Amino acid sequence: MVAPSLLIFDLDGTLIDSRKDIANAVNFTFHTLGLPQKDPELIYGYVGNGVRRLIIDSLDSDAPDLVSRALKIFERHYLIHLLNETTLYPGIRALMTRLKNKKKAIATNKPIHYTRPILEGLNIYHQFDSIQAAEMNAPLKPHPGMILTVLNDLQVPRDKTVMIGDSQNDIEAASAAGVLSCAVGYGLCDATELRLAHPDFFAETVEEIGQLFV
Repeated sequence: MVAPSLLIFDLDGTLIDSRKDIANAVNFTFHTLGLPQKDPELIYGYVGNGVRRLIIDSLDSDAPDLVSRALKIFERHYLIHLLNETTLYPGIRALMTRLKNKKKAIATNKPIHYTRPILEGLNIYHQFDSIQAAEMNAPLKPHPGMILTVLNDLQVPRDKTVMIGDSQNDIEAASAAGVLSCAVGYGLCDATELRLAHPDFFAETVEEIGQLFV
């Protein structure tokens, strides 16, 4: 068991299960463009690298005009429907209560104009002392910029900080920032691949996060 002062969480695949709303928005985009629908399971694998990368990977094309049109359609649709089926993972609300005496932050590659309404809609926004997201003057993970901004904002030492996430981006960002990392096995990424990325800790369940860092 470790007693860090600050826990930094990824969002999609770590705090929230947003897969269906994201996949539905991608397939709405494809339908609008007259393109064949994609298997949602395939789309799930593209989540976590930012919206532009999600669209490029889903299209399997980086043609500028097509990507620009797709982004506009996706962004309009997703902003309206981002809470249709998105939920907190079971146990997250109880985890926040259990960690009430620790500083908590979010570092996500999701744009802030999606992140904030989701957190507010799920009544969890108030739980975090700092929220860093795409379009806030920091490069996307695995760049350590978001984590370093949180450390600067909250004045917490690196050796008292843990980055918790479901992707290799989170583990690499933590390493680059000089903080500890904890991978979660219940999110969007393959647990076996995450272990191969050598996180400092591994939590199979939400409950295990609390056991590790209470």
